[in-house]
Amino acid sequence: MNLPFKTALLCSAIAAPVTAMADDLNIAFLAASSQNGFNQAIFAGIEEAAAKYDDVNVEIFDGEFSATTQFSQVEDLTAGGRFDAIIVTPNDTVGIATALEDAIAQGVEVAATLFPIGPELTNMEPQVEGLTVTVASDPSIGARKQAEAVAAYCEDKDPCKVAVLIGQLIYPFDNLRNDTYKAVFADHPNIEIVATGEGNYSPETSMVAMQDILQSNPDINVVLANADQHLMGAEVALADAGIDISSIYTIGGGLNQITVDGIRAGTFSATLAQFPHSMGMAALDTMVTSLKGEEVPNWIDEFSLRDMPAVVDKDWLDAHPDFEAEWQG
Repeated sequence: MNLPFKTALLCSAIAAPVTAMADDLNIAFLAASSQNGFNQAIFAGIEEAAAKYDDVNVEIFDGEFSATTQFSQVEDLTAGGRFDAIIVTPNDTVGIATALEDAIAQGVEVAATLFPIGPELTNMEPQVEGLTVTVASDPSIGARKQAEAVAAYCEDKDPCKVAVLIGQLIYPFDNLRNDTYKAVFADHPNIEIVATGEGNYSPETSMVAMQDILQSNPDINVVLANADQHLMGAEVALADAGIDISSIYTIGGGLNQITVDGIRAGTFSATLAQFPHSMGMAALDTMVTSLKGEEVPNWIDEFSLRDMPAVVDKDWLDAHPDFEAEWQG
């Protein structure tokens, strides 16, 4: 079953490691990148949850958006023997499995956030034997919701020209999202993907990618981005090209506060709801419960953490004027 974790917004700086007592529980968070706002929000949730306990210490490690770096971190932490558990937001959901298997064999408990560990990104059940819990949702579900929102907007436009901004196509999860977009649009012959750019979860990189797209495709109708950071870069590129961003449909992913403010202002159209702070809290609470010998679920659906629609737009935000996102951006 899923645990009903609820949380409110907490902006938190990355904390310095604390000195642990001998019988404390020490839990490492392996961020995909500690410079990334979404990962910082996961850690803020981990910190808030840990603060409820007298015997739990947490520490963050920067994966630098590098599969190799993160793999080495798992090996080093396992060999060091200082941590009872690892919570990881994986850069390589397949490659890191071997290192995590070794960690589990050495008695370290492991949780995954945002994505499952293993080759099947749509399978939330443990694919690594002994993995304690996955706090995530099938990435294709959210991607389908985004694409369906685009299809609804494009219904009376023929052709409806779509520019896609994806993270990095070397990542299996971004390939899955991109393939899902294509599969949905295949049922709508009026929709044409005119270009796909890689934003690398960076406004600056996304701006350059969008500038390149607009050179050949200045008449786009839609920007479909899997991450809100990509919309921020696209906004700058569109403005530089003299295009009124409010005249096209823009949808991102992640539900950060910058995008929420933009949707309220009419700049952006919508975003896929995600809850990194709640995700971090759920992962930490579950790991502590497990480390103390109690039974826990092996999967917590991210979409169960908050009672909200999958796609958030201006209508929903206007009906909920006090809503605040779980991360700034």
